[in-house]
Amino acid sequence: MNRKGRLVRPFSLMPGAAMTSRFSPATALLLSVAVLALSVWAYAPGLHGGFLFDDFGNLSALGASGPVDNWATFFRYITSGEADPTGRPLALLSFLLDARDWPASPFPFKRTNLLLHLANGIMLALLLRRLGREVLQPALYGRGDLAAVLGAGFWLLHPLLVSTTLYIVQREAMLPASFALLGLLLWLHGRKAMLCGLRGWGFFWIAAGLGGCTLLGVLSKANGILLPALALVIECVWLQGRVAVPPLGAGITAVDAVAYAPNYRRTMLLFGWLPTVFVTGYLLRAGWNGFVHGVSALRPWTMGQRLLTEPRVLMDYLDLLWLPRPFTPGLFNDQVQASATLWSPATTLPALLAVVGLVVGAWCVRRRFAPFALAILFYFVGQTLESTTLQLELYFEHRNYLPSMLMFWPLAMWLCSVSTRQIAARNGNLSVTTPSAEKSNRKAWWTNVAAVKLALAALVLLGISVMTHARASLWGNTHDQALLWARLNPASPRAQANAALLEMAAGHPAKAVSRLTAALPNDPDQVQLSFNLIGAHCMLGNVPAEDMQLAQHAISQTRDPGTLLVHWFDSSIEAAAQGRCRGLTLEGLDALLDAGLANKNLTEVYGRHQDLLYLKGHIALTRHDPESALLDFNDALDLDARPGAALSQAALLGSAGYPLQGLSHLDHYRALQKETVSASTGMPWLHAKVLQWQNYWPKETAHLRATLRDDAAKQARNAR
Repeated sequence: MNRKGRLVRPFSLMPGAAMTSRFSPATALLLSVAVLALSVWAYAPGLHGGFLFDDFGNLSALGASGPVDNWATFFRYITSGEADPTGRPLALLSFLLDARDWPASPFPFKRTNLLLHLANGIMLALLLRRLGREVLQPALYGRGDLAAVLGAGFWLLHPLLVSTTLYIVQREAMLPASFALLGLLLWLHGRKAMLCGLRGWGFFWIAAGLGGCTLLGVLSKANGILLPALALVIECVWLQGRVAVPPLGAGITAVDAVAYAPNYRRTMLLFGWLPTVFVTGYLLRAGWNGFVHGVSALRPWTMGQRLLTEPRVLMDYLDLLWLPRPFTPGLFNDQVQASATLWSPATTLPALLAVVGLVVGAWCVRRRFAPFALAILFYFVGQTLESTTLQLELYFEHRNYLPSMLMFWPLAMWLCSVSTRQIAARNGNLSVTTPSAEKSNRKAWWTNVAAVKLALAALVLLGISVMTHARASLWGNTHDQALLWARLNPASPRAQANAALLEMAAGHPAKAVSRLTAALPNDPDQVQLSFNLIGAHCMLGNVPAEDMQLAQHAISQTRDPGTLLVHWFDSSIEAAAQGRCRGLTLEGLDALLDAGLANKNLTEVYGRHQDLLYLKGHIALTRHDPESALLDFNDALDLDARPGAALSQAALLGSAGYPLQGLSHLDHYRALQKETVSASTGMPWLHAKVLQWQNYWPKETAHLRATLRDDAAKQARNAR
């Protein structure tokens, strides 16, 4: 019967399909074990790599307020996330499996990521198996099961996913994929139950899948909200609205399923269409705001330029997926040039036409070539949140983790001789027959072709396994990884700065100087280049005056340098005070800060004004000028009366031997502080509430105040 409940034409299968499948469940199970073993082998070298970039900013929360070894620190930690309105608490919770304090060893984190990746591969195989059995005839179940394992294996072993699996913080991208897979399995179970007349159980499983798992996915990362839309893609493209899903169950006929279908459709309106409409509206609103009010000054492009650029990015992703290679640009994407017009760069219009053509073409052939259409449409729907109107960075490889899950299933089905014509026939679109006189010849021919295809499948699995092993080996060697990324991304300031840092850590500052000197003329506004050049020359014993001039120009023009600003200046102030390198002086660093204070990008746009004033105070304190330091710290606090900043600055005054000034700074904060919780929303609001319930800041302030008073009393006694 078709999706309207009408009988469809009978059909015969293609040659060889009429036979009972030669592939038993044991064959699929054996292949599954082999794929998992290959995956462990391929990823093993990367488990011994180190932390990278965003790992430090996110995982340091494990020790931000002490080891997470009691309920008070647990609630402070789990609500400390700032990414997304939710703060991604489930991702934070998962990190507690690996460490409860910071710093920590990276190995447990990477091991857990790999185990999660393997679990996702298993769930993907189960999902593909279930989808195959929703459409294929029982005679093809063996081939369909083998195709499911093979399709999941291609995804599991694809080298592009190494940069998600071995990049610890991208567990935040892996967990939504886990909940999406679980949610789709529960939804399919509920769909069948509801079409069998089990309305209550069907509703329960659909609610758990598309409702509960969406919530869990969102609490891991925002793109978990795409689960209902992905279910609708499967419904519209693969299941094609059919209600006669064989076998329905004991005593349930196709006619009964048609009668139960309205209940299912009403349930999908609630758990499928309503969330999808909400997400669509949110993205449209974000785009409208981007065009009308402009994007954040943090981004060097407009909303229009972003929307022109993303088709190029998506086509580059597809190139990496369809033509796998062992090495890619990795985590450095700041060299990606935004499209200014449809013709600049020249690939903009062709990429846009290619994306539109793939989407429209997949929709048009969804009945005749359902596996291909499903893979393409699932991919582009999976990219809608991160590759459209949200003001995110233009390019990241980990954005392919969830969307690419069905990408290799069509290839696996072809290799297992599951023809798209058979699928189309099952949906009532074709009547496929084979003259009986030709059956014996066709059988022998088909057997030979099937053997060649299976051999090809084995070669593909082994080939991508070797590529993944090579890439994982690179991820296990941080030094070589940085050098390769710098070579693959010559126009990326981040890649060159990172490679220079690794060269300095390896004791080769001269190489770092050569690298940074070559990169700076192309990006003179990049403080990460000029600051690291000073550091490299410092290791060589002398900082030329030209370095300070380059740094002064960079900080006067730069956009937000992030946490680099405070970290670099704090260490450089210490080096200058100790006289560790000639040419690096407190006066020179103070002049750099003055240049930064004249940069409106830092003082008015990015909120780094407070950091600059804090650093001015740090220099004054190093010069043994506590009164000037106190004034700078107070001015910094006036900009944003954060208790953490007040306590750290007061503690710095006390540790430098000026407890009275530290107490004065706490008094200044007390005059500024607000007794109510911040009016912010989402997880920051909840985190502030937790701190308020625990009376955390008053306790910390009282403890610091008591310590400063004791130190002041000791100084007074010693002065007598």
